[in-house]
Amino acid sequence: MTETLTLSTAMPAPTPAATRPHGVRRVLFESGYALSAFPIALVAFVVVIVDLALGVGLAIFIGGILLISIGVMVARGFARFERIRMRGMLGRPAPTPRYLCAPSDAGFWRRSLTPLKDAQSWLDVVWAIVGLVTGTLAFAVTLVWWAAAAAGLTYWFWQLFLPERGQGDHELAYYLGAGDGRTAASLVQFALGLLALVTLPWAVRLVTTIHASLAWVLLSSRADLQHEVARVEDSRDAARVAEAESMRRLERDIHDGPQQRLVRLTMDLGRAKKQVADDPERAAATIDDALAQARETVAELRSLSRGIAPPLLVDRGLAAALEEMLAQSVVPVESRIDVPAQLPPHVETAVYFVVAEALTNVAKHAAAASVTVSVLATEREVEVRVEDDGVGGAHPAKGLGLAGLRQRLAAVDGTLEITSPEWHGTVVDARIPL
Repeated sequence: MTETLTLSTAMPAPTPAATRPHGVRRVLFESGYALSAFPIALVAFVVVIVDLALGVGLAIFIGGILLISIGVMVARGFARFERIRMRGMLGRPAPTPRYLCAPSDAGFWRRSLTPLKDAQSWLDVVWAIVGLVTGTLAFAVTLVWWAAAAAGLTYWFWQLFLPERGQGDHELAYYLGAGDGRTAASLVQFALGLLALVTLPWAVRLVTTIHASLAWVLLSSRADLQHEVARVEDSRDAARVAEAESMRRLERDIHDGPQQRLVRLTMDLGRAKKQVADDPERAAATIDDALAQARETVAELRSLSRGIAPPLLVDRGLAAALEEMLAQSVVPVESRIDVPAQLPPHVETAVYFVVAEALTNVAKHAAAASVTVSVLATEREVEVRVEDDGVGGAHPAKGLGLAGLRQRLAAVDGTLEITSPEWHGTVVDARIPL
């Protein structure tokens, strides 16, 4: 029987937008993060490693396997807490990767052993070990710098409570050539404290960055990879759905249009053949009707071909194809088109169909008096904005071709936003990355 494992979420868990502190707050938060790193890492190391060691030692028994599973789950908990600390204290993005989980109807043993198959869980265990090293470094450097700054800047005060030095005992100022006595010692210690205070932000930031960067690599880097894989899969699925929908729509249009005209054309030509000998005039009239049907069929087939791959778009580029489309619009259009001569073919096609679908909806449903079309290209994306002054109320759930348009854009990693309050017009805003 084939076992099925699921992931804890369809996508890596979303995290709130992190806000990085600035100035003195940043130094204080980073110092708190560094000083708390060692005790947290020490607890994690002791609990996780002791648990895993006992589990490995007792692996020949059932309880040993359970202890290993418990140790892995504890490591997960400390990893989640570290991500929270990174987001809350440093303002750094720390997404939570997807964890491998057993189905909800799985038995006790399957639920217990599934974490042992998850790569991210073992990365959390590695963090429980490695985090102690970087956490100790961060704690020690931060503590030394704060202590040096505080002790040096306040030495002039608390040295008054120190006992008198014996004969031959000298302060640091004496060996630095600054003289002997409490005044010289206070000045030297104040200078050293001031130096420690000035360099404190950089020293704390260095060790904090080392600790947090390693934590991100082990605890959150897989989330970015998982998100990218999920995005590619969604784009692929959207492309398949959009292609299938386009083929069904094309088949329906051919069935309802050219196919019916061709059937009528065949019947007219058959009737004309019979009329040629008996009634030439009626035969000529029937042939004229057949010619009209043939011309309409050709025109309709050309219109359908534009929906597949507009010839002008292929031959002369996006700007020329859009200008021809806007010139044929039944609603007056004010346009602004600023795109380079060469764009990736999939981007040009997506932009063309966004404008075409939006104008079609305006003509059929908006009852608008005017429409504004803007197509602007930047270094990173092409933005398409179609705005009308119609009745509004457009929504992808109502059909109107917008749902299919959203799928088409998803296939090229684009986005579609629709703003359409009732009786206040509609704004279609699409962004296609380059």
